[in-house]
Amino acid sequence: MNLTTLPARDRSAGTTTVVTPIVFVVDDDISVRESLELLIRVAQWEPRLFESAQAFLDHPRPSVPSCLVLDMNLPDLSGLDLQSLIAHDGSCMPIIFITGYGDIPATVRAMKAGAVEFLTKPFDDDVLLCAITDALETSRAALEHDRHVQALRILYATLTPREQEVMTMVVAGRMNKVIAADLNISEITVKAHRGKVMRKMKVRSLADLVKTAATLSLPVA
Repeated sequence: MNLTTLPARDRSAGTTTVVTPIVFVVDDDISVRESLELLIRVAQWEPRLFESAQAFLDHPRPSVPSCLVLDMNLPDLSGLDLQSLIAHDGSCMPIIFITGYGDIPATVRAMKAGAVEFLTKPFDDDVLLCAITDALETSRAALEHDRHVQALRILYATLTPREQEVMTMVVAGRMNKVIAADLNISEITVKAHRGKVMRKMKVRSLADLVKTAATLSLPVA
């Protein structure tokens, strides 16, 4: 039912390490925090507990699958305020809101801002565990995507300025002779640049190169 441990590939060493997902909890009620800590530990995730939004913001967030179980009503910043700050920082951490009472406008606002679930206390443990499982899977997929994009950026940085220029034109669908005329170089030279681009970007087909350019959000020439 849960993502107890997630294998992570150490690309430098070629080995696989085990990563324990982290479930952050922000709630000013100590009884709630203690109850959720036990539930999270039994599910074999790592709990990290905070009594205020500021305490959470002051805590570093490691690059492992994680999610946030967040109380709507907090003594300093509200849950919605914290959600907004997290989004402003560019974090894609999934958020599960919990609240002591139903508040339809707040629920709508939280869900529109990207919350993955909104639970009213008291809630069933299994319902929360299912929500956390889904949130951690979302986090894992986002982290994997970020690593993939970073790897592609590193490859793209190995291209010379001319190769980057040719790549942009190639993925835009321009023929070799058109690229040659635009760049005032020979068609043979264009083919040579294309070959180097394919090798350096580690792709085997034009379709793969187009997908790579889209992933990197490269401009279309």
